[in-house]
Amino acid sequence: MTKFTKIAGALLASSLMAGAAFAQDPTFFRIGTGGAGGTYFPIGGTIANGISAPPGARACDKGGQCGVPGLIAIAQSTTASVFNNAAVQNGELEAGLAAADVTRSMYLGEGKFDGKPHPKLRIIANLFPEDLHLVMPKDASIDSLSDLEGKRVGIAQAGSGTQVAVEMMLAEWGLTRDNYNEAELNNSQSAERLADGQLDAYFYAAGWPVAAMVQLSSTKGMELHSFTQEDMAKINDAIPAYIPSKIPAGVYEGVDYDVHTPAVSAMLVVSSDLSDELVYGITKAIWNDNTRKLLDNGHAKGKQITPDTALDGVEALGVPLHPGAEKFYREAGLLK
Repeated sequence: MTKFTKIAGALLASSLMAGAAFAQDPTFFRIGTGGAGGTYFPIGGTIANGISAPPGARACDKGGQCGVPGLIAIAQSTTASVFNNAAVQNGELEAGLAAADVTRSMYLGEGKFDGKPHPKLRIIANLFPEDLHLVMPKDASIDSLSDLEGKRVGIAQAGSGTQVAVEMMLAEWGLTRDNYNEAELNNSQSAERLADGQLDAYFYAAGWPVAAMVQLSSTKGMELHSFTQEDMAKINDAIPAYIPSKIPAGVYEGVDYDVHTPAVSAMLVVSSDLSDELVYGITKAIWNDNTRKLLDNGHAKGKQITPDTALDGVEALGVPLHPGAEKFYREAGLLK
């Protein structure tokens, strides 16, 4: 071999090795969501798509992905809020979607989590309101939650924020697992059981429209319980994070009336172990024009996820913003 050939060969080998090393060095980012029949899963998938830009991907300005360079984000189906927060605390997930009330209780170690604080929890953004759906068979109704005594009631799956909140609400009406028949099921399972006559009612907190309920309403039909103002004030006293909200008439087929119900904010939560640089990049990617298009063209709740509401309720929640997210919001003029 000539000297030139040897040099050229060495340069080529070096280049291939560098390319291989680059290709083998992505950053994986796991986002805990919820069940496939709810809202967390599609929203989490949209966020994962928006913040990803795998190694070797086409540049954003050339029609490629506009996320964090080298980041591969993956939305994982889980049992939702409680599981997600615990997994973020334990390092089993980098991020998760979680209800505000559960996130506060777990961070501080209060209420059901008394003595078990989760100090690594940090907020990236408030996302959207999760409306509590109390679903019943077509033409069924109740006057108040006390009417559920002795009934077969779905209270959402263990590890969900819905279950924690619902049990607190029911207790305000004197209901415990001793005087109703609870079923710990995810949203899709609950809808199927209700349709088959195996449940009298079930609870699920999620951003409307909820896929499993869309299917239920268009097949077997369903009713949603509308809470009185007095009931919502009682719930708000017991769980301050739940505030009055409304599911408009027509969201679900056959439910042609406004449904007054309490709602809680869904938060995007990360670990304090993540670097400021990474979280800054992720926060910036969530609010770029490309992710905006993805949110607007995905699940209906995506349109409600905006930078103008990203910090709503966060200060009062008592769970810190991640410093990387805080840096972005200050630069964007959204935080003073």
